[in-house]
Amino acid sequence: MRKQLMKGNEAVVRSAILAGCRGFYGYPITPASEITEAAALLMPRAGGVFLQAESEVAAINMLYGASSAGIRCMTASSGPGISLMQEGISYMAGAELPCVIADIMRAGPGLGNLGSEQGDYHQVVKGGGNGNYRTLVLAPHSAQEMADLTARSFDLADRYRNPVVLLADGFVGQMMEPVEFSQAALPPKVPAWAVDGTARSRGNLITSLHMENNDLEAHLLKLEAKYQTAERNEVLAEEYLAEDAEIVLVGYGIVARILKAVTAEARAEGIHVGVLRPITLYPFPKLPLERLARRARVFVVVEMSNGQLIDDVRLALNGSRPVESFRRMGGNVTSHDEVLAFVRGLARQIQPSAHAEKEWMVHV
Repeated sequence: MRKQLMKGNEAVVRSAILAGCRGFYGYPITPASEITEAAALLMPRAGGVFLQAESEVAAINMLYGASSAGIRCMTASSGPGISLMQEGISYMAGAELPCVIADIMRAGPGLGNLGSEQGDYHQVVKGGGNGNYRTLVLAPHSAQEMADLTARSFDLADRYRNPVVLLADGFVGQMMEPVEFSQAALPPKVPAWAVDGTARSRGNLITSLHMENNDLEAHLLKLEAKYQTAERNEVLAEEYLAEDAEIVLVGYGIVARILKAVTAEARAEGIHVGVLRPITLYPFPKLPLERLARRARVFVVVEMSNGQLIDDVRLALNGSRPVESFRRMGGNVTSHDEVLAFVRGLARQIQPSAHAEKEWMVHV
């Protein structure tokens, strides 16, 4: 299919329909509203259902019902709305119900403002609801990846019978770029486990309630085994000029694009810099970080938050290399010039014996 110029948010909906999604239930919120708007226009044309719920709480529970009936379904929101959905996400993970949730991040906490941020990392990647569950989380950094990773999210949701979150900062959702939809349209089909009102499905049961302790423990062990399988098989990360890097920049979303530009300029100055971009935030790309640490002397985590991604980088490296932090927040994006100046300064400072961990923050 020919390339089309569109916002990343619109690419999500078009890709979802091609992937067989036929149910969208949501409530508009900036900077994710174009997803709801596009779904309202396009989902009925594809023979699906669009419903604007009265709240985000209602929307996530509508997904519970639609997914139980075997419908590929999704919603979209931003930080305050995702907070309201957390109970329902926990219920869906417990009931092993697949769905896709697009979180187009804005600045917080609370209402915050409409600026782009990455402060939902802990809420989404670590799980904001109750109990022992995980959501698989994918982080696109372009409008094209908003399309590609949406399709992958639906595949992963069905494969693991689990909610999958497409986590993008507001910049990636709002920017317009050429997008090509290469996947063939998939016809909707009802999975064998669903409860769809037919005689065939009468014996199926959808629930997250297990009253006996041993029954619940067995169920949780089953969920844990799924997550471990995902950790082995579903990790995605991009490395950019990282094989011989002494300074490895780590970032996702719009930040990763800035880091690539910084790397290209720093390389022209003779500084051995590279980028590691996590694409799956859960499962986290631990092994690529460990491999790069064999040569790299320092890692720099760049993010639009108060320092959340850095926790997983530190855990992955386990003290083997120093980890520094460069961050902006409140709707401010890390600029190319700021990061490049930081890299230049770091290149002058690092020594072979460097081991002390530092944290840096831009004050404006």
